Amino acid sequence: MSMKKIPPTVNPSSDDDLRALLLAARLHNPRLYLGMREHVHGKLARIYQPHASRVWLQTSLGFAPMQHVDETGIFEWTGDNAVFPYVIRLENASTRVIEERCDPYAFPLQISGHDLYLFNEGRLHQAYMMLGAHRVRNHGIQGVRFSVWAPNAERVSVVGDFNQWDGRINPMISHAQSGVWELFVPDLEENTLYKYEIRNRFTGEILLKTDPYANYYELRPNNAALVPATSLFEWQDGDWMTQRAQWDWQHAPINLYELHPGSWRRRADGSFLSYRELAAQLVPYLQEMGYTHVELMPISEHPLDESWGYQTTGYFAVTSRFGRPDDCKYFVDACHRAGIGVILDWVPAHFPNDDFALARFDGTALYEHEDPRLGYHQDWGTCIFNYGRNEVKSFLLSSAHYWLTEFHLDGLRVDAVASMLYLDYSRQPDEWLPNRFGGRENLEAIEFLRELNTMVHGHFPGALTLAEESTSWPAVSRPVYLGGLGFSIKWNMGWMNDTLRYMKHDPIYRRYHHNDLTFNQLYAYTENFILPLSHDEVVHGKGSLLDKMPGDAWQKFANLRLLFTYQMTCPGKKMNFMGNEFGQGREWQVGDQLDWYLLELDCHKGAKILLRDLNHLYLTLPALHQLDFFQEGFDWVDCHDADHSVISYQRRAADGSFLLVILNFTPVPQLTYRTGVPRACQYQEIFNSDSSYYDGSNIGNHGTVNSEPIPWSGCNDSIEITLPPLAGIMLQPVN
Repeated sequence: MSMKKIPPTVNPSSDDDLRALLLAARLHNPRLYLGMREHVHGKLARIYQPHASRVWLQTSLGFAPMQHVDETGIFEWTGDNAVFPYVIRLENASTRVIEERCDPYAFPLQISGHDLYLFNEGRLHQAYMMLGAHRVRNHGIQGVRFSVWAPNAERVSVVGDFNQWDGRINPMISHAQSGVWELFVPDLEENTLYKYEIRNRFTGEILLKTDPYANYYELRPNNAALVPATSLFEWQDGDWMTQRAQWDWQHAPINLYELHPGSWRRRADGSFLSYRELAAQLVPYLQEMGYTHVELMPISEHPLDESWGYQTTGYFAVTSRFGRPDDCKYFVDACHRAGIGVILDWVPAHFPNDDFALARFDGTALYEHEDPRLGYHQDWGTCIFNYGRNEVKSFLLSSAHYWLTEFHLDGLRVDAVASMLYLDYSRQPDEWLPNRFGGRENLEAIEFLRELNTMVHGHFPGALTLAEESTSWPAVSRPVYLGGLGFSIKWNMGWMNDTLRYMKHDPIYRRYHHNDLTFNQLYAYTENFILPLSHDEVVHGKGSLLDKMPGDAWQKFANLRLLFTYQMTCPGKKMNFMGNEFGQGREWQVGDQLDWYLLELDCHKGAKILLRDLNHLYLTLPALHQLDFFQEGFDWVDCHDADHSVISYQRRAADGSFLLVILNFTPVPQLTYRTGVPRACQYQEIFNSDSSYYDGSNIGNHGTVNSEPIPWSGCNDSIEITLPPLAGIMLQPVN
């Protein structure tokens, strides 16, 4: 009969109708026609194998031939000696190869109604346990359970090499109104390639999509998912995880090394290091340099290297560029055993519009908004998640849960939070839609972020969430129960912008921009801030950090050392992008490794040694980290000396111990510079960024200075010191 006479909404009742829908690859519920059922002669078994010439069915008496009903590939058997689960023996029509397999339509569905209910409510935080491909046993038979959410599909099939990528052979079974489809395929091997073929119920459009919940994909540019392999990895980071759960992170040193795994270092032939090779080389380097954490730019699967990982297509999969999931677990475990935390850059703000991935997944705007004023990100040419849709919320919350659970990650840095919070982000007045109250705030995204942070802090004690948020949105890093968004830490973009703008000025003009150094203290304790010098500042024509510095070569390196000294002594946790530490001369290039050969030059080697020493001072001196988020940890000594472009301040610990920091932002040495001190005692110079160890000019105080009862800068006592050019020093009171 003509398929045009059977609209998608009709529920066919006759076998002829069902057969016609099956052959047209439009059958919504294949178990109405395929599999085994009661029959007047006992049982009727029916399969569809268009690539088979002969088929036999296993019975209690052995294998019995199935009747080839017609040339379409439908085979039937009737009898009263059926067994369960039964095996089908197939002869391939072209190769004459005979193989045996169980019939997928002989098995019951496994996904529970409770899980489906939670998923549809947006409260299933482990949806990755339900959806995707899972190696399971069904009635004693080993196989793979496939399941996918596609509510607007007329038919969904799992396709792969095992069925010649023919969407007619393995149509999936719908879980009624949940929008979830399921099929158990017996006997599939690990690493079998697969996708989903989806027919939209409204248009008849056929789409070939990768599994959104897959754990592993083939190497780009290919994009099929792989049936997961059994994990053989055994974690050895129990001590780290126990300690992390009791970690007082607000008062602890946190110093992140931001890393792009594909361009930190490469093999001699220019190919990527594997996760295991990266662990072998990176972990000792992080220990040497004194970093507490490594922040990985997105390693979730993505098709385009040049997106740096920020155009994610696999929200539950480590990229296959560097190895398999167990290899990535090895990397994290190696970091933990060395006392180093691992933060993942995670991207819930947008996703690419590649045809094979999430965009218009079932032929409709499923994960995104239909209206481009809500669903299209103009800056990046990507889709924006529909945070108000419960199943999308389950998807994203489960992604976060997956990374923290399966890979023992110590936190998530959430990318582009500002673009999530504002409906008019980077849009003209007529290019956005207000919320239900007429405002510009994305209420659904706000609620999602609060649920995310509540889940992370509730289920993963000691794990951090860091917000890349560049606006004045209040209480980003304040608890949800106090009205905040609930993040642990917020990027201090104001500090970064003000500082780099100041450092770019020729020192002769810095006196007129002194406020750029001091303004940060007006808001420094309104949030839990981290001070970022990230990859964003060394790309797209902005130049490297070294290239931003004014002056000749000597002054550029002196300024860079001074910048690091200011960052590492300012209140707030710390972050530096790879290559910053040794003064990479050119912008970061994703297609090449860092310029490690520069360390043969004293100026670059000196910058690296300086940041290493600063990192270890920050790590070991409580005054530099213990009260990073609290006003009590900082006090100006003198913030008004704009004429000399000098600032001086105290950093204090909870027990009252303190350090003095004095920074000279001009190339003129101050040989008799007087500054107030809070205590009458002897002071020792414990750090000088102009030291010859760092390839500086070695001007300084070379030991100790004694305070004098001369009032200065509001203090009863003061010291007279030598301030080196374009440099900072740290002084510590001697008992």
